[in-house]
Amino acid sequence: MRSLVRNVFWRMKGVQVYALVGKSGTGKSFRSALIMEKYNISHMIDDGLLIRKDKIIAGRSAKREDAYLAAVKTAIFADREHREEVVTALKKESVKNILLLGTSDKMIYRITQALDLPNPVRIIRIEEIATEDEIQTAMHHRKTHGRHVIPVPSIEVKQNYPKIMADSFKILFTGGLPLARRNKVFEKTVVRPAFSSKGTVSISEAALGQMVFHCVAEFAPELHVQKVSIRLEKSGYRLNVSLRVPFGTQLAGTIHQLHRYIVENLEKFTGIIIEELHIKVDTVMTNPKNSGNPR
Repeated sequence: MRSLVRNVFWRMKGVQVYALVGKSGTGKSFRSALIMEKYNISHMIDDGLLIRKDKIIAGRSAKREDAYLAAVKTAIFADREHREEVVTALKKESVKNILLLGTSDKMIYRITQALDLPNPVRIIRIEEIATEDEIQTAMHHRKTHGRHVIPVPSIEVKQNYPKIMADSFKILFTGGLPLARRNKVFEKTVVRPAFSSKGTVSISEAALGQMVFHCVAEFAPELHVQKVSIRLEKSGYRLNVSLRVPFGTQLAGTIHQLHRYIVENLEKFTGIIIEELHIKVDTVMTNPKNSGNPR
């Protein structure tokens, strides 16, 4: 219902959402100007910030966070105060088209839900506007130098986040490029987030598996996890959970609620994106006290 209401609200205002999706470090912020030029977009959501053309309007940058997981939560507006600030600013602004930047479709939809925006009219992949060599070069630069791009002039970053300021540069997109409508110079700012200089943060499959076991035990102690398999892909984590359940368990409601509980808690407490979670009932026990007597 909420999704329908927000889509109707923004549709009445004539607002359209576009999205640029690409893995972290592939150059989304660097190339966002191309998309904004082509579709005449005035506003953008990038890493927790609401940006109008070259000015930061509201929000806070994920790149100012001290920890990687905190940065992820900021980017998807997990904090209520942060979220409400940007939602209020969006309603005050004369927004017609807005561009959202994200590492996966799931992240884009998380942002639209958080900010009460309609679903995108088009999702553009970074591969559509950058060559494989350009993407690999951008990722190598991110990995070796730990530098990120904020798509606003340096004066904006100096005023708001002087501690992470590293450098600035200007780029010229010419009319010969497929998305650019005319020659134009854009200024971008290079920053070095605190979390990028303190090593990396990763979550092992074993740790995620333990969290799944904990979620199931907390939500429905009568259910037993037999197996958890985890696969990390570019778009996020994909999990398969096998359960052993007592005979007579009302599965329809319980399993769906458990599915939501696991996803919400994993994303909330780790900051990762759960792209898919499949729950399978492998065994039904005729006697819950005797796990060796399946039906």
